[in-house]
Order: sequence, then structure tokens, then C-alpha cells
Amino acid sequence: MASPMAEKQKSEEDWKAESDARTLVDAEAIKVDEPRMKKAQAAAKKMLDEEQARAEAMKKIAGAKMTYKNSPEK
Repeated sequence: MASPMAEKQKSEEDWKAESDARTLVDAEAIKVDEPRMKKAQAAAKKMLDEEQARAEAMKKIAGAKMTYKNSPEK
């Protein structure tokens, strides 16, 4: 008989696998729905811009020189 800790671990692993499966199903549904995919891409671009602005602010605070894969070095 498995210990309670082993059963809890298996339960968490099962939950993660089921959650991952749902995520993959959702991703496939988005990929084939062109308007939804375009909105997701636009949202990703906005999120990227926001994260880059945050990184620039952190750069100023830290006094560090940073570069981004898709932008010129400053």
C-alpha cells in the first residue's frame, strides 16, 4: 500500500496531467479559430510590450545594460 504522501504526489501529478491536457485542447481550439488566434496574438504583443517597459524600468533602477532579442541595443 502506498504511503499517504505518495498518494498525494500521485494525485497532484494526475491533476497536473489533466490540467495540461485541457490546456492543450484549448490551444488547439484557439489555433483553428482565426479571429480568436488573431486576438491572442495581439494580446501577446501587448503583454510583450508591457514586459519590455517593465524591464526598461528595472534596467534604469539597476543601472544595467540589457538587450532584447527583437529590439536594438540601447
